[in-house]
This record gives sequence, C-alpha cells and structure tokens, in this order.
Amino acid sequence: MHSAQELVANVITLASLPTVYLRIRDELDAPTGSVAGVAHAISADPAIASSLLRLANSAFYGYGGKIDTISRAVTVLGLQQVHDLVLAISVSGAFSLFAPRHLDIPRFWRGSVMRGLAAREIGRNQGMIGVERLFVIGLLSDIGHLVMYQTIPELAHEARTVAAANREPLHEAERRIVGCDHAEVAAALMAHWRLPTSFVDIIGAQTTPRLGGDYVYEAAMVHVAARIAAADQENESSTAAAERIDPMIWTLLEMEPASLRHIRESAELDLAGYTALFFPTLGDENSRA
Repeated sequence: MHSAQELVANVITLASLPTVYLRIRDELDAPTGSVAGVAHAISADPAIASSLLRLANSAFYGYGGKIDTISRAVTVLGLQQVHDLVLAISVSGAFSLFAPRHLDIPRFWRGSVMRGLAAREIGRNQGMIGVERLFVIGLLSDIGHLVMYQTIPELAHEARTVAAANREPLHEAERRIVGCDHAEVAAALMAHWRLPTSFVDIIGAQTTPRLGGDYVYEAAMVHVAARIAAADQENESSTAAAERIDPMIWTLLEMEPASLRHIRESAELDLAGYTALFFPTLGDENSRA
C-alpha cells in the first residue's frame, strides 16, 4: 500500500515548479512585494511571459489585445489572478514531459479544463467574488492522477477499472487498492509546492467536502465540477450525473440537481477555446493522431 506523501516524493524530482513562479510567490509574500517586482520576475522567463500575455489578451479575459506589457498585465489583472494564471501555466509545464501508461494526456487536460470551467460557473451562479481562482483550482484538482499514473500506473489503472465495474466512487477504489486517493495525492503535492492553503484544502477535500474545514463550500463546488467533467467524458446524461451526487452536497450549496445541466452546458461552450488557450499543443497532438 502507498501513501500520498510517498507517491509525491517519487515524482517531485521530475515535476518541479519553475523559478519564476517561486519568485512571484516570494514577492507576494514579502512585506515589500510590489506590482513592479512581480512583473520583473515574470519578464525573466520569456516563455511564461508570452503565455501570460496570450491569456490576458484572449477573448475570454476581455481586454482585446490592449495589454502589451507584463507590467500592464499585472496591473490590470491584479496580483492574485496573475499568481493563479502563472501557477496554471507552471504546473502544466512541469508535467509536460510526462507520458504515463494507461492515461490519455490530451483527454486528461481537456477534462481538467472542464473541471475548472464548471467550478467557475458554479461560483458565478452562487454570486461568489473571485471565481477565476475557482477555475484554476478546478483545473489543478485532478493533478493527483498524473502523479499516480506516473508512479504506480498499474495500480491506478486497476482502481479505475474496478470502480467502473462495481459502479463505485473512484476514490473509494483507490483507497482500497492503492492506499490513498487522487485527492490526497494532489493535496500532498500542493502542500509540498507551498501553494496557498485554499488550494491544498479544497483539492484535498474534493471527494469528501465536509472535511474541507474553512473551505467546505468551495470543496463542494469542485466536487460537483468533477462529476460534471466525468459525465462529459463518459457521455453520461446530466440527469444521471446529478443523481450520483450526494443530496447533502446540493443542500450545502443550496442548489437544485436540475441546475447541473445548465452549468455543464455553459462550461462546454468554452471548453474548446480554453483548452486551446491553456494547452495549445493538444491540437497538434490530435492532428497527428
């Protein structure tokens, strides 16, 4: 049996966050941190700087090509959103060389984008402020599976196969077969990377939101978002997907199960565009297939 910490320890030498992200985080944590300092740190990495400008000027962020410098991007988007976007860019880059067995990488990242979009849409429907952070949390919420399929591919695949055959929640099969589940692994990785507490707690509690502490509400949103993403990839109806969510989750969020269909449709509208925006090489892989 394996622990989440053991799996993370086996993968951190292969997947580390770039220096530019660490500098941004240190700049934000410092009493003297500033917009200029964050902009300078980002500008030191041309690849991340280019990706950030591409995101900031995309139709989805609404600035219509008017952001032409990193300093302006940081000023317009704000420090938190720039931190979160650079984090998303950094994590996808950290795992870009992974080729785990039994895991379709383009499908994995599309599913991750769907999680992010669904989480953000739920937040919007709930009138939350700062829903863009929910998008990034949702986007990274399944990262534990990348670690598991890279380090223990056969066991991870067995757990998924058994869960599907028994129609049981995947995390329950993983705990029984592996010793830990993908949410625990993701949370352990987030903690190792010293990401904000909200990322660690929400992602760690996504399978059991009541354990989310101060973030139980957000964990419930990511829980529903994960179910929506799974339904999308499995061609499951929205009605069936809603029925598989614990009624207590709907009560906690003060949502009706019927609302899942609208959230899913809204997320699906942006899925192709956001996938191309965050993972432009996926289209190249599909064209070569």
